[in-house]
Amino acid sequence: MTRNDREMTLRFMAAPTDVATIGGGVRGGRILEWVDKAAYACAAAWSGGYSVTAYVGNISFGRDIESGDVVEVTATLIHTGRTSMHIECVVSSADPRIGTFTEASRCLLVFVAMDDDGAPTPVRQWVPMRAEDVARADYACARTQVRSKITAAMADADYTGTSAALEVSTRFLAAPTDVNWGGKAHGGRVMGWIDDAAYLCAVRWWSGEAVTVYMGGVRFYRPIHIGQVVEAQARLIHTGRQTMHVAVHVYAHWPREGRETRRLAAHSLTVLAALDRDGDATDVKPWAPQLPKDIALDLHARDLIAIRGRRRPAREHRMVEI
Repeated sequence: MTRNDREMTLRFMAAPTDVATIGGGVRGGRILEWVDKAAYACAAAWSGGYSVTAYVGNISFGRDIESGDVVEVTATLIHTGRTSMHIECVVSSADPRIGTFTEASRCLLVFVAMDDDGAPTPVRQWVPMRAEDVARADYACARTQVRSKITAAMADADYTGTSAALEVSTRFLAAPTDVNWGGKAHGGRVMGWIDDAAYLCAVRWWSGEAVTVYMGGVRFYRPIHIGQVVEAQARLIHTGRQTMHVAVHVYAHWPREGRETRRLAAHSLTVLAALDRDGDATDVKPWAPQLPKDIALDLHARDLIAIRGRRRPAREHRMVEI
């Protein structure tokens, strides 16, 4: 681990347990866990106390990270609000025999500093001086406007009512191994659960292998406590030529209180690409919504594509049009 006043770099060794089912690449959920840890370390160092993940912006998964690679996650503070810290994370990896690091993913996270009572507390302000730092701070401010549009669009989407869309869910107890430094499930672990549920939905629809190429609009509403029942509900809302867009809602409740007391803890949109037997992107069975709610959610997914802008996340041996 290396650090300066506003930058933190963590290094990991990608293990076989981190790898997706086929293709050899590390799972998107595991990369998100690494990103969240590095960003938390940066936020805690800057604020001098405990911080929570409030939002994770668009992250596209580029070239594959292989088992055995050394993974480097560099988290840099690029903008501060009154209580928030905007942290850019760059994920790179290298064959340890060669040692040349190449970027694989990049995203922006927002952390909020908390006091001892669990309330947001002011942080010291970062005032960029160099042109490069000013540009990165301006980028963070610009993304704040995009984030507000995405948040509003996702909040307005209605998932109630009759639907014919494929929906799957996972359910489990939040375990002590999921705990963060504040005694709750850490944001990276929650994003891993989101990725798992989205993957399950995608492979059920496609009846083949799939890989996460994008996750965006990750919003954390309330903490998940160790010992709570966690339910991740994933619903297919749109398909592209080679992709499946899956909305995931994460709920939590105490076992003694029953499922009817569950509350929304997190929400995200995940895009997965269908893979053929060689691990290359391939055409997927289209989803043609017929019911009003399904049609509305399909349009919602298209609106989100327009808001965030189209992108082509490249993976080695794959090129996917989201």
